Amino acid sequence: MNRIAIIGTGFVADLYMRSIRTFPDFEISKVYDIDASRLRAFCLYWKVTPADSLEDLLADTVDLILNLTNPSAHFAVSRACLLAGKHVYSEKPLATVMSQAQELCELADSKSLLLSSAPCSVLGETAQTLWLALRRNVVGRPRLIYAELDDDFVTQAPYRSWRSESGAPWPYRDEFQTGCTLEHAGYYLSWLMAMFGSVEEVVAGAANLIENKLEDQRQTAPDFSCAILYFKSGVVARLTCSIVAPHNHQLRVVGDGGILEVDQSWDNHTAVRIRRRFILRRRLINIPITRRVKIKGTTHPKVERWGAARMNFALGPAETLAAIREGRPSRLSSGFALHLNEVTLAIQSGGAQRMQTICPKVDPMPWAK
Repeated sequence: MNRIAIIGTGFVADLYMRSIRTFPDFEISKVYDIDASRLRAFCLYWKVTPADSLEDLLADTVDLILNLTNPSAHFAVSRACLLAGKHVYSEKPLATVMSQAQELCELADSKSLLLSSAPCSVLGETAQTLWLALRRNVVGRPRLIYAELDDDFVTQAPYRSWRSESGAPWPYRDEFQTGCTLEHAGYYLSWLMAMFGSVEEVVAGAANLIENKLEDQRQTAPDFSCAILYFKSGVVARLTCSIVAPHNHQLRVVGDGGILEVDQSWDNHTAVRIRRRFILRRRLINIPITRRVKIKGTTHPKVERWGAARMNFALGPAETLAAIREGRPSRLSSGFALHLNEVTLAIQSGGAQRMQTICPKVDPMPWAK
């Protein structure tokens, strides 16, 4: 049995609990949150044990701690866990400041601990199917990727009424202050890093298009960003994030022999399709009918759609626990998390920047080889 502790019982914690229930060998040891009423509601709903304090939780014998706190607390909480000798899986971003992310990785390495961060959808069936298609050269050499992570005009949505299963409100203040880039870019960026390796240079622009998102008019992060990512492998990608433009989570990989298409990033088993080209009467035509690419056999536990997502959030913790058990590097290693953090921060800050970190090699999942 794998014993897991959870710190943070907000909106996303319920999504993790739904996902953890798909792994029968996972056991929740203790849960903690600084908000006593939120902790009580969460523990009553999921029938798990609350910790009396952070120190109480850290003193328990566990295989992995999930840091599901607010983004501004990620660094301090992960650092406390590592100092207590615990392996850590953190929600994204690893840290909101690059020097803090580096400090966490160095601390984990010095203590021979595993440190990973979300998102983990790169381990899901759709991402792994796309990657398998690329390795099989079904569209020839990939040249260009267009990735969209637009979530519609969120500030006009009834977001104050959004609640998780156990009653946690959607953390709109954190979402607006952290920004859609830090919150969402990783969903496709992690896929591209696993498939194409290190990003060498980021050229990006970002803007805060909607003023006064918060009642106290406190400053918020950009609600739009668009980046050109230059990979060391030669591939170029355009990644767009916004909470202004109409919903669009499409990804297209343009190759010499056609296009690979995915319509949803927040669905672990949405279709991967191939679109071919042909010449008709001196015109180049993209065939309107696509063919689906599939992986044969069993992949991973699935979850039903809840809200906007149909993702198994426990795939990352499961991979981290498997790496601990097998004595190998995690596919979502601290080096992977650090490169993801650097590229994401570069996108949000804008301008042209050369990356100082590199992406370690990532192996496909065993069922996708």
